[in-house]
Amino acid sequence: MTDLSEAIASETTGPHNVNLNEWISCAPFEMLLNMEIIIAKNAKATLSMPFCYDYAQGAGLMHGGAIVSLADTAVVMAIKSILPPQTHFATISLNSNFLYPVKKGIITARAEAKIEDEKTIQGTATVFNDDEKPVLEFNSVFKIARDRQIKTMPQY
Repeated sequence: MTDLSEAIASETTGPHNVNLNEWISCAPFEMLLNMEIIIAKNAKATLSMPFCYDYAQGAGLMHGGAIVSLADTAVVMAIKSILPPQTHFATISLNSNFLYPVKKGIITARAEAKIEDEKTIQGTATVFNDDEKPVLEFNSVFKIARDRQIKTMPQY
């Protein structure tokens, strides 16, 4: 590996510390998927995302992982609407039921979060197509970090 390729690799591989513009805002991955936060308030959130050619799988349908990403992010924004800024939390489990294929248009996720106990949050979301037909049902569990501040990962 040359010095130049090592420098590029160190800039493009993790771990990174991402500074968001606001507590409730899209991170680089969500921006890559063109997600838009419509509202995030009172443990609820609505986000949208367009179907783009780049999000298609081999049969021309929207990739399931992209749809799940929208649902997961919508739940995250619902959670952020009720937790103090800079509280660290992460998805520890999720379940997705695909109901209908997405072939075009804009999909919308409507999510809700419910605090179960001091460290556990339940999340649900339904993703709809342009015709308001449900295309995905999503359930998840999140854990709030013990120290609320996740330590920087070691560099390897």
